Amino acid sequence: MSSTSRTVFVTVGSTRFDKLIAAVSSQPILHLLHSLGYTHVTMQHGAGPAPTSAASSATAIGVDSYNYKPNLHQDMEEADLVISHAGSGSILEALRLHKKLIVVVNEELMHNHQLELGSALQEQKYLVCCTTDQLEKALSAKEYESLQPFPEPNPSVFANLLDRQLGL
Repeated sequence: MSSTSRTVFVTVGSTRFDKLIAAVSSQPILHLLHSLGYTHVTMQHGAGPAPTSAASSATAIGVDSYNYKPNLHQDMEEADLVISHAGSGSILEALRLHKKLIVVVNEELMHNHQLELGSALQEQKYLVCCTTDQLEKALSAKEYESLQPFPEPNPSVFANLLDRQLGL
């Protein structure tokens, strides 16, 4: 991609989150992303259906999608903005890559632990957490532009805890 390309990567993980894919591939969201300077959207749609090709045909933003890859690291690394389901693995990968991150909670899941994780990390200003109904507002507000960098992992924390537990 050229240096003027700005990309959005959307991931739903290994399950279905059709509502997120439908929201991002909607005309209003694609037009908004384009107005914010994004030129391309790549969607990992998981077990759900791919976005319709009609969605991108009416906008000046490129859209492509796939269901799964062995590894999403390259797509996240190349993205200027990540819009993700609230799975802990996806969140941590994006945060460790220091990506602007909007986490969209799947409200249809039972015992919505995703909301707890997303809300806690939003309070720390590491990401923006919303529902699919709030996604357009979250993009427009651009709070994702001023997030705090996620701290680098500290391997000595676990080693010290283990040492204390073993009495060393």
